[in-house]
Amino acid sequence: MADIVQQRLEDRIPALEQLERVGLFTNKEVKSMLKRSTALEYKLHRTVQSKDDVITYIQYEINVLELIKKRRARIGYHFKREEIEYPIIHRINHVFRRATTKWQEDVQLWLSQVAFNKKWGTKTQLSKVLSSMLAIHPDKPALWIMAAKCEMEDRNSSESARHLFLRALRFHPENKKVYQEYFRMELMHAEKLRKQQQELEQAKIDVGEYNFSPEILSGKLAEVVYRDAAQKIKGAEFILSLLQIAAIFDFTKELQDTILQELQSQYVDDCMMWDFMAKRELDAAGAPELQSAKGRASDTDRREERCCVVYEEALKSLNTEAMWTCYVTFCLERYKRKTNVNELKEKRKERLLRVLQSAHDAELLQESFYKNWHLVKMVLQIAITATQCFSQSFEMWSFSLQTLVQLESTEAGHLFQEALKHVNPKVESLPLWQLQADWCMTSQRPEDTETFFQKGLLSLVPAVSSAMKEKYLEWSYKTGGYKRARKTFTSLHEHRPFTKAFFMKMIEIEKEQETPKMSNLRDYYERALREFGCLDEDLWMDYIKEELGRHGNPENCGKLHWRAVKTLEGESVERFTTQYTLLQTGHV
Repeated sequence: MADIVQQRLEDRIPALEQLERVGLFTNKEVKSMLKRSTALEYKLHRTVQSKDDVITYIQYEINVLELIKKRRARIGYHFKREEIEYPIIHRINHVFRRATTKWQEDVQLWLSQVAFNKKWGTKTQLSKVLSSMLAIHPDKPALWIMAAKCEMEDRNSSESARHLFLRALRFHPENKKVYQEYFRMELMHAEKLRKQQQELEQAKIDVGEYNFSPEILSGKLAEVVYRDAAQKIKGAEFILSLLQIAAIFDFTKELQDTILQELQSQYVDDCMMWDFMAKRELDAAGAPELQSAKGRASDTDRREERCCVVYEEALKSLNTEAMWTCYVTFCLERYKRKTNVNELKEKRKERLLRVLQSAHDAELLQESFYKNWHLVKMVLQIAITATQCFSQSFEMWSFSLQTLVQLESTEAGHLFQEALKHVNPKVESLPLWQLQADWCMTSQRPEDTETFFQKGLLSLVPAVSSAMKEKYLEWSYKTGGYKRARKTFTSLHEHRPFTKAFFMKMIEIEKEQETPKMSNLRDYYERALREFGCLDEDLWMDYIKEELGRHGNPENCGKLHWRAVKTLEGESVERFTTQYTLLQTGHV
């Protein structure tokens, strides 16, 4: 073993000498790297190999590559890559090959090697890794799709991607996702050729005898894929998914028409086909661009009526619960769309009520829609009356308040106050406070919302008080930006009780800024750990990852690890140790 290790260390020396010679590393750093490499090599060549040792070795080598990249950018030196980076990349791939040979079933190892080769641009090696991975794991469709995409996007090889999809279909002849991605790939290939042809024509370049095939340019290969898929996989939903993919490309009108015709002829008894055909009327060419709101509303109403005509036609031959569900869902979605034109709002309401009544009369109305029917039939009076009759029922208060909020009723504010008087404050009041907070944030004046939050913060129920802090911080950021959010956080961060989400929200706000301050992030994490650090290992891990990030200081990670192990209690220590180890080995 010693001879092998010595040979591998000697193989490193030319690259290390180059690193020192060109000024990327100092002599002291090179010696330190050689010492660290020696220890890793001995671990790697032990009789009983450990996967963790292999991962640690690979991660160290990748870190060296990243550091070289940063040093090159800093001093502006971009030469001798063949003598410096290439041996390291070759060494990493060699270790990856040994690992994937020994632990073939570990898909994550394979994916790590694929990701490594994609990042460092070793396209030939990437293709070899993909082939080896698929030979071991041919039963996983997602890997075939990923490999084909790599060939198409990273190696720019449509032919290789096509071969991979065809091989995938031998193992998975009825897999919808494989067919969908194969179909998409052929359309992307046609689009790429069309762009190439256009660029050549614009540049007036003579390509000699080479001609672009009109069939390929028009998407005929994709049509072949579609026909094969349609024979093996039945169902309007799948055919519609292919149609939606084709619609992304602007040269597929003929293909879309073909798919649409076959969809209509073969799936007359499928409610999804009728649902799609009805909704197409919304996008059908209509009147020219109208300026007035009433004109646009009138045009929208005509389109929606045409949709209803299609649904009614469908119900003549397909009078089923599923078909009625599609029809009611469409009417309900249109009813919920906001409009400032009262005439359109009323027509949508009348249409929804009519369809609900018809479905009910046919005894094919889905159970869940009865609640929606209730919503649109004078719900204001019904909701208020219901809460008077069942004033101690939390479910009734909750349902009635949600109803009034959805309908934007002015009675909601008064009803919220009444609800809080009747429900059990310690057990049932929190959902009502949260609902009222959402309502105030979206529908009330800023001063009224501020008053509500101040009242919520003073609640004697800890769950309510802590939840309102989180909502108040969120609202402050939305209405007043970062400065107001900081001010709100500062005014609240000493007033218990808290939720973890309160601190995480402030961390999220800080990270959304153009130049987040690490000192502020540390303050937020420290305050959160003061409250939840004994049992929440995820909080410690988030803090450590922050220090490893662009704005952090990796040297602090060791101290945080030591503090976490000392602070956490019970099983949290073991879970933290596991997560930290995975982070160190690059698995997280």
